[in-house]
Amino acid sequence: MQVTETLSQGLKREYKVVFPAKDLAQRLDGQLAEMKDKVRINGFRPGKVPSAHLKRLYGRSVMADVLQAAINEANRKIIEDNSLKIAMEPKVDFPENQAEVEAALEAKGDLSIAVKIEVIPDFDVTSFADVEITRLKADVPEEEIQQTIDRMASQNRTYETKAEGAASEKGDKLTIDFVGKLGEELFEGGTGADIDLVLGSGQFIPGFEEQLMGAKAGDERTVNVKFPENYTATNLAGRDASFAVTVKAVAAPGELKLDDEFAKQFGFDELAKLKDAIKSNIEKDFIRAGRDKVKRSLLDALDKKYSFELPGGLVSQEFDGIWAQVESGQKAGGKSFAEEGTTEEAARLDYRKIAERRVRLGLVLAEVGRVNEIQITDDEMTQALLERARQFPGQEKMVWDYYRNNREALNELRAPLYEEKVVDHIVAQAKVTDQTVSKEELFKVDEDEKA
Repeated sequence: MQVTETLSQGLKREYKVVFPAKDLAQRLDGQLAEMKDKVRINGFRPGKVPSAHLKRLYGRSVMADVLQAAINEANRKIIEDNSLKIAMEPKVDFPENQAEVEAALEAKGDLSIAVKIEVIPDFDVTSFADVEITRLKADVPEEEIQQTIDRMASQNRTYETKAEGAASEKGDKLTIDFVGKLGEELFEGGTGADIDLVLGSGQFIPGFEEQLMGAKAGDERTVNVKFPENYTATNLAGRDASFAVTVKAVAAPGELKLDDEFAKQFGFDELAKLKDAIKSNIEKDFIRAGRDKVKRSLLDALDKKYSFELPGGLVSQEFDGIWAQVESGQKAGGKSFAEEGTTEEAARLDYRKIAERRVRLGLVLAEVGRVNEIQITDDEMTQALLERARQFPGQEKMVWDYYRNNREALNELRAPLYEEKVVDHIVAQAKVTDQTVSKEELFKVDEDEKA
């Protein structure tokens, strides 16, 4: 094959590759010779099929494989000979002249293709000592622990059926059947049977529970409500509805005792140990939230620190993925760009910037990992795989086998682990200032994060 560079501009490279007909014919003959002992054709003994006959039967299909193998070989040669760090798989353009392609498939003519490649830009990742990050921390409030205890107690609370004719009060549990309508029409999800509802829990849409206060077992009531404007089911949002409700039972809450016996229900010897465990879990959530903030701050700093030309193919690929999510979200929510206070053109520009940011940061993190030889160990991958399998109780083996036999899925599992290790490496070099804040400040979502 003959390889000639035809373009070297920015991150773009193009090469002209010519496969001589003689070379293609030799490759084809070699493939057909290998087939001779394998194919079974009526009228011929194994291994005795004439090459000319094989060529008539299989020549074009085998040549297609030959061409693909030759193109793959050319791509590897281009990348290795030129020491290219490619951004995406090379793009191959075949001749517009179909006669040239047909001649090549018959091994009667040369084939000339164009190989287009985008490379990853060269940039240096030096010290990160100039990167300044504030790490937010928060102490776990005692009331947070108590609220969790109260919630656990409420969820495990016992109820005792009230005497016949007793009216319901706030905190009582009703067992109800209901049929909801929009006007005179039933709607999906508007019917329920033997549903438990604790009055005052806010379990149902606003106004529903209040209209059942004072209800007795056997009562039938019509509850009129209006679905919130931001209701998840867009076909119901903001609409008036009526529910025919039948109260089947009324039960009063039993006494709550928050003592050591209560703690034993959750596997702890005493209440103090249960509280310590709750505090530990909340602290983990706080640490995770603080880490998310640090990572966000670090990525913002890196985005400002590095500026270089981006591979257009990678940006387009990232943008296409983002835009597909945007369109899917709009379709599911039944909203338009105008309702969101923008236009499609403006939204495309905004999301294009997000795509560029993601690609830039991805390249920076990848380069930091490469330069510092950061690796994910087999033990770390095994732990990640075990953790993923645990998320599907009863299907652990199926999940395990799926990832073990699917390289692409395994890479998707490895990617976030790798990113976290690279982030840790950079944070260890950066100037980090710890700041204690309230829980509200720790979990506050700023405008950039919303965007």
